[in-house]
Amino acid sequence: MAILIHLDEKLKERHMTSKDLCKLIDITEANLSVLRSGKAKGVRFVTLNKICHYLQCDVGDILSSDGILEDENDEE
Repeated sequence: MAILIHLDEKLKERHMTSKDLCKLIDITEANLSVLRSGKAKGVRFVTLNKICHYLQCDVGDILSSDGILEDENDEE
């Protein structure tokens, strides 16, 4: 995986559940779960903005790259 998701760590730091965050950013628990698991193919900037706002963090605090180039067609 090229992009790593650190959302669980930020939620723990903020003593917030994923359910709480879902309510704040108006996203389904299923969609947030896909993002948290790293299986999302993309995420809207407006969603990232809301996540960062409510978790009081920067995009780089929840997303990072492992430096590996992943092909669009790579499926696990």
